[in-house]
Amino acid sequence: MLGVSGGIAFGYFTFEYKGYLPHVSLLTRNTFDPFNTILERLGIAQDVQQTNKADVAVTNLQNVLETGLYPLAWADYFSMPYNDLVSDHAMWGMMPILAVKSDGKTVTVADRSSQPLEVSMETLTQARGRVKLDKYRLMTLDAPQPTKLAGAVHKGICQTIKLFTEQPPKGARDNFGFAAYEKLSDMLLNTRNKQSWERYFPPGVRMYHALAGSPVQPGMYDWVNIWGSADGAERGLYADFLDEAALILKKPALKDSAEMFRESYQLWLKFGDAILPDDVPLLGESKKLIQKKYDLFIDKGNDALTEIKKSNGRLRELLKKSEEDFPLSQTEAADLRSNLRDLLLKISEVEQGAIDVLQTAVL
Repeated sequence: MLGVSGGIAFGYFTFEYKGYLPHVSLLTRNTFDPFNTILERLGIAQDVQQTNKADVAVTNLQNVLETGLYPLAWADYFSMPYNDLVSDHAMWGMMPILAVKSDGKTVTVADRSSQPLEVSMETLTQARGRVKLDKYRLMTLDAPQPTKLAGAVHKGICQTIKLFTEQPPKGARDNFGFAAYEKLSDMLLNTRNKQSWERYFPPGVRMYHALAGSPVQPGMYDWVNIWGSADGAERGLYADFLDEAALILKKPALKDSAEMFRESYQLWLKFGDAILPDDVPLLGESKKLIQKKYDLFIDKGNDALTEIKKSNGRLRELLKKSEEDFPLSQTEAADLRSNLRDLLLKISEVEQGAIDVLQTAVL
């Protein structure tokens, strides 16, 4: 599904909104409507129900479950209690979750964790109604069409190539692909550009937030190892897809590209470690807490909520500490950025070779 949806990518963005700390976004996969892309490419028929009325939304959900189907429901990420996020009128994100069963008062859902999650019908309904576009949206899916698989795989690979090498569907070119690698590499060492890390993310809370984020906003480490469906910027997962694609498309050369992406995957793991190095206690502890709460949620779901709350509490303390007593001097911060740049350039070089192989194999 990762490959069919458009596969991997690289994107680099910085944002700063009034009243919030500046932050970094690193995109590691196609974000241009990947879900609908999967449905279209695999010929998956959908039955969509949508209403403006909360009571009708509840009835629709109950009715679908009674038929034995499991509907997708779009719900606000910040409103779901098992995510332990502070309610904020300016922060929202509608994410699809799978409803599994309901007794009318409580709904069991599947949402990233390996464990079933329970939420009250009232809470879920409120979360489903948070954003107008996806308000009370409900969807059931038919099976994919096997005859479309090869074409879907080929289109997915071609889209990955384009996202690395051509003008993106929207946004500035230097925010995506190999141009984005060059831009970030430059901003890590540049001292004059107002968007350079030395000026935009100087040592202190701004640099900390760019690297580690907060319980609400992902930092660079999250984007590399947490935010997608696999660590290492999902390069290992994509390599697995290319092995499958080599069989589906009868193109053995795709396995050569897969091996290069596995090399890239190892470099991404090193890059993630270098973002929050263990030899800097404040940063190393932050990395362990971020990874711990993610692993707990995946493994234990709701049963880990108490421990997750403790981790988030400590992360807020470390964010505050970084404002008052950041552990890196200007020189040490420059060394950290230089190390990140060196790893990023290696990643870019390896992935350029991998994309070249893809182009030769399928275009």
